[in-house]
This record gives sequence, structure tokens and C-alpha cells, in this order.
Amino acid sequence: MGLKLESNEGVSMMDKFTVGFIGLGIMGESMAERIIRAGHETFIYDIDKARMDKVEKLGGKPCVSIAELAKLATHIIVMVPSNKNVRDVIGQVIPAMKPGTIIIDMSTISPVVSKELANKVKEKGGTMIDAPVVKSKAAAISGDLGILVGGDKSTFDAVTPLLQCMGKNIIHMGPNGSGLAMKLCHNMLVGEIQNGVNEMLVLANAAGLDMDSVVKAISYGGGQNFYLDSKATSIKARDFESKFPFEHMAKDMNLIIDYARSLGLDLEVANYVRGIYNVGMDEHLGKEDFSASIKIVEKSAQKRASK
Repeated sequence: MGLKLESNEGVSMMDKFTVGFIGLGIMGESMAERIIRAGHETFIYDIDKARMDKVEKLGGKPCVSIAELAKLATHIIVMVPSNKNVRDVIGQVIPAMKPGTIIIDMSTISPVVSKELANKVKEKGGTMIDAPVVKSKAAAISGDLGILVGGDKSTFDAVTPLLQCMGKNIIHMGPNGSGLAMKLCHNMLVGEIQNGVNEMLVLANAAGLDMDSVVKAISYGGGQNFYLDSKATSIKARDFESKFPFEHMAKDMNLIIDYARSLGLDLEVANYVRGIYNVGMDEHLGKEDFSASIKIVEKSAQKRASK
């Protein structure tokens, strides 16, 4: 039985989860803080001690290893960057976890890999679900993340109060891997919308149009979109401080293409967007915000026109 919530700000507690949170990066730090603020005992681990020190000041309880955390927690949240990272984490959790442990992997990885790991966890007496998030740092801070869940429905129901500490829009998509499949669909669409916005801005600039007026004019019609609305100010200022790292979106675009191919699909526009991100990684944009993709579009548009 989990925590009953009036909202993800005001909590009415009948009982608490004992949480282990692994991965305190840009998103994980704020997600862990939300759980701590909700009153749950929260054990924390990150390979970067400075990150643990920061969250410890908020009330997190640092562990010296993943194995120590797994021995203490009944619910383990994983928020790390890649397939390899999740494999490594789960490999260390399984030998140490308690029977009945629930692992909530909120990373964005391959649905195929996630299902494979969920089966291994099940063989050892635990349960694993995938619960990747949408939106970025600001939503992690405010507890407004979207959370896309794949896994057993009864487990989803049991952990929903915990997920509500971090997000307001939470949806069960189906069995293991379904949350990740939906996350890849979502990020593919974001990348394709972003590329359309980038090309539009390049054309508008070449035409001598004022950017503020362009954004306002787009809002009058069917072209209005969340990406332009939320990123116009920072793009205009050429402020690419990372809110969602370029390297993470590059990784996601590669996951998307690989997953589509595993389903017998070759998605032309997604492949094109992946190419933009691969070029950006070659040009060392990985630590900038993913909106820095406009730099690649600007260069490529001019280069092709000059031929």
C-alpha cells in the first residue's frame, strides 16, 4: 500500500515508501528532491559524490554503493543516461535487492533492453517497470513531469502515488517496454517539430523578418507549437545553456531509428533529424541544450544553397 496524495504538493500520508534513487543528474536531482519533500525516506546514489552531497543537504541519505541502496529500499528509481548504464545498475541491484522489490526505471533506453532486464528482475523475485519522463528541468523542479509507464497494471497502480510526487500527467501505456516505446514516439515527434521550427526560423531570418513578430504570427495559425513557444526567447538570445542536453537527444534519435528498424520500419524524416544530431555531436555540441540543433540547420542550409 502506498502513499495517498491530495496533490503532488499537499500530501496526506497513510504510509510511506522507502525509496532508493540512483542517478542525480539534471533531472534526477530535482525528481529525488520531490520525493524527499513528500516525506519518503530516500536513499541516494550517484557516481558523482558532489551530486550526492547536494541532495543529502535536502534530506537524502547517501549510500556508498548501489548494493547498499538495494538492501535498504523497497522501491528503487533509476534515472541514468544509457542502455549500458541501466544494465550496469540492474546488474548491481539484483544480487542485493529484497524479495518483492519494485524497480522503476525512468531512464530513456531501448524498449528491447528494458524488457530483457525486466525479465531478469522477475526471475530474482522483483518487479521492474519502465517509466520514462517528458518535459525538462523546470517540470522536474515543479513536479509537472509527464510520466509514460510500461509494466504490470497492478504494479503501476501500486506505485502511482510515488510517481505523483514527480509528475501530474501519468499514463499506463501497456506491458513492459510500452512506456519507452511511447517516449521514443514522443521524442521523434519533438525532433521533427524542432527541425521544422529551425528551418522556418532560418528562412524568416533570411527574409529579414523580426523574430518576435515571427513567433507572434505563427501563434495565430496552425503552426503554433510548444517547442517554438518555449524556446523562442533562448534561441533569439543564442542561449544554449542545457535544460535538456543535446547529447541526450542525439542518443534518443539513435534509439528511435534502431527501434523502428527492429519493427521493420525505415522512417525518412526521423533519419534526417538523426543526421542533424550526429553532425552536432561531431561538432561538440553535446553539452549544450538540444535547441542548439539550429546551428547545424543554419550551416547546412547555407552550404547547400551555395552549391
